[in-house]
Amino acid sequence: MDRLTEMEAFATVVDQGGFTDAARKMGISKSAVSKHVSSLEARLGARLLNRTTRRVSPTEIGLAYYDRARRVLNDAGEADALVTSMQSAPSGLLRISVATDFGVNHLSPVLGEFLGEFPDITVNMVLNNRYVELISEGFDMAVRIGELEDSTLRARKLTETTKRMVGSPGYFQQYGRPLKIDDLNEHKLLHYSSQSSGNMWKLTAPSGERRQVRTAGWLSVNDGQSLLNAAISGLGIAYLPSFLYADALEQGLVEEAIPDLPVESQGIYAVYPPGRFTQPKVRAFIDFLVHHFAEKGPDAW
Repeated sequence: MDRLTEMEAFATVVDQGGFTDAARKMGISKSAVSKHVSSLEARLGARLLNRTTRRVSPTEIGLAYYDRARRVLNDAGEADALVTSMQSAPSGLLRISVATDFGVNHLSPVLGEFLGEFPDITVNMVLNNRYVELISEGFDMAVRIGELEDSTLRARKLTETTKRMVGSPGYFQQYGRPLKIDDLNEHKLLHYSSQSSGNMWKLTAPSGERRQVRTAGWLSVNDGQSLLNAAISGLGIAYLPSFLYADALEQGLVEEAIPDLPVESQGIYAVYPPGRFTQPKVRAFIDFLVHHFAEKGPDAW
């Protein structure tokens, strides 16, 4: 007899508390269940069940075997579900967390194409600038930029972005251009108010030394696009990722503040909860993003 079927019959008898209910659960005859269990006991050379006219219960050996057998059966069920899931069309609600700047500028414009390819998926994209707990807050995945803080999540790199300090030509004409990091103390800096370091920039000097710059400015805001708009209008110098400033730099609306500084690079990742297999809807969206961003970054935005 099939070993897995014997295990299933035995485990179902234990779960249901008897052969009659086990037979009903499995959709086979009571005698068939009994034969499977008897065959299992004969093969193992051990009595697994105590049988009386009123009840059936596992022996001490049977209880130990049940724990292992149930794990095997659960794993087998997951394996079957995995194959079925991987062959089925991606569907269902996909909840995504993404930073506002990146979501508005680079995810929102391509969602129509994605949903056109996968009409059975519905998307709930939440734009915010805080670190979300994927599992506890019910998200399927997130797009994150920079160093990944949570090593328990699975991650796939989508592309890279660079960070540069930029300001408008009019600003530099009025206030002069900084030549080195220390010169920033004499300039108006536009700060991103939601970053954990506060109004502080971490920069790399030409020597490779890491420097920290903290000065006041005319504006602090929790939105990168607003900082770029402020820089374009001449309010000061902003420290922004290339996926925000690239077009403005190409059009001459902003210029790099200190071109001689080493360029800071950041990875852009799709992160999702750990597990034995990835849900088709999550896998489909990540594959879509990888393809879409294949020719993007670090400065090609």
